[in-house]
Amino acid sequence: MSIRSANAMPLATSGKKEYGLEYFLKGALAGGLCCGVTHGAVCPVDVVKTRMQLDSVKYNKGMIGGFKTVIAEEGVGALATGLGPTAVGYFIQGWFKFGGVEFFKIQAVNSLGEQGGWDNRTSIYLGSAAAAETIADIFLCPLEAVRIRLVSEPTYGGGSLPGAAAALVKENGIIGGFYAGFIPMLFKQVPYTMAKFVVQGKAAEAICTSMSIDQANMSGATTMGVALSSGVVAGVVAAIISHPADTLLSKVNKAGAGGSGGMMSRLSNIAGEIGIVNLCTVGLGARCVMIGTLTAGQFAIFDSVMGALGASKYHFHDPSSDKH
Repeated sequence: MSIRSANAMPLATSGKKEYGLEYFLKGALAGGLCCGVTHGAVCPVDVVKTRMQLDSVKYNKGMIGGFKTVIAEEGVGALATGLGPTAVGYFIQGWFKFGGVEFFKIQAVNSLGEQGGWDNRTSIYLGSAAAAETIADIFLCPLEAVRIRLVSEPTYGGGSLPGAAAALVKENGIIGGFYAGFIPMLFKQVPYTMAKFVVQGKAAEAICTSMSIDQANMSGATTMGVALSSGVVAGVVAAIISHPADTLLSKVNKAGAGGSGGMMSRLSNIAGEIGIVNLCTVGLGARCVMIGTLTAGQFAIFDSVMGALGASKYHFHDPSSDKH
């Protein structure tokens, strides 16, 4: 199987399909939709999870108990706190993350060739995911800062996305208000995304190999089944790996958390106050449920939207198998 070129630009191929600018734009749109929809859908779980991380003394009865406490004290509507910045922020993040992963992995195959891409697919997944997520987080971080502040203080800045964003900038400046949590976000999101794409790719391969399914030519129903199954596994693994940084991110965006020093000083103070065990375990159950469900939904929606847009998702291919 060869790497062909069009207009002097090499395009990775899988079967007879070519992957160029139109494909990347469709991948970005599908990524934006899958992340915006899924994160918006699990907003109530995220509200409870964040409250558990911010105040583990009050919210100490697990996820179900957390739901009951929030509803009893603030009403059902409180579970939608931060929905606006969540949906907008993760649409933008998904655009760059999923679109970026497709772009970077295909550029790697263009450079290495089909066989080189197949032999190094794990490294390509890791590098592509890290690069794409880093870019995506630059755009996500301000909206995530607003979401967390609204969850901890529902009336902050009038309780709206624009109002809360303006209040954060007024009080702390652009960097202090929007990017105080950028470092822990990178520590959270980059390992999370690397694990998510690698584990999902490996799980999908294992499922298809065990059932003699050709990934490049799956039916819609089969694509959905493989995406959901592999997505759940990837989500739980990624949630466990990134949870300590997620807790730090929730804490550092709470008013006054970690003192008044620099970002690294505040993070160090917060970690010391919480303790390693709590940092790794508080809210983990809720996050595994949320991220497992969310990740399965993301890959299912991504593949479905790509299909609806007439794009066939690129899958790593072993050229040597064509000779048998």
